[in-house]
Amino acid sequence: MRRFIVVAVAVFALAGTAVAATAATRHFGYHKVREGLPSGIGHFSLTSTDIEQGRPIPMQFWGCTDSGISPELAWSGAPASTRSYAVTVFDPDAPTGSGFWHWQAWDIPAGTASLATGATLPAGAVNGRNDGGGFGYTGPCPPEGDLTHHYHFTVVALDVPTLELPADTPDAVVGFVMGQHAVASASLTATARQ
Repeated sequence: MRRFIVVAVAVFALAGTAVAATAATRHFGYHKVREGLPSGIGHFSLTSTDIEQGRPIPMQFWGCTDSGISPELAWSGAPASTRSYAVTVFDPDAPTGSGFWHWQAWDIPAGTASLATGATLPAGAVNGRNDGGGFGYTGPCPPEGDLTHHYHFTVVALDVPTLELPADTPDAVVGFVMGQHAVASASLTATARQ
């Protein structure tokens, strides 16, 4: 009887491992990506007429057949010490092991409080390289059958007028430098799944 119990426990353990492996495969090996902004910075408000917190992103902003168009973003309440802004769109659920940067733009003048739908950045601002290989915004296009992806639209208030980075700076480097100068941030998270 004792031997039967040991064998049964081993069978259940193997079955559990197989279920976990299958689940991991279906979710493309996703794991949590570390937040790049300091935890002690302030927060302000970010709104949009095109996307809503926790709701699916309308298809016109997706990037499966082309880069899509960026949604309208408007912010308020940033600290008086703000000297410029950066805007990012990041998908931590992408099956890459490091997420996916859909947009990183920086050196947006401190007097800016919004970006229109399909934004053209103000003079002097930089549209960085996205993880799709282009520059500027590229919309969501999660793998078919994958879990729901959460797209973090973030505006970062910075304490310098320029990050002094060229547009082709790697995303990780932009994120690191941005984090060194962040004084506050505002975020809105919308979703996509197909």
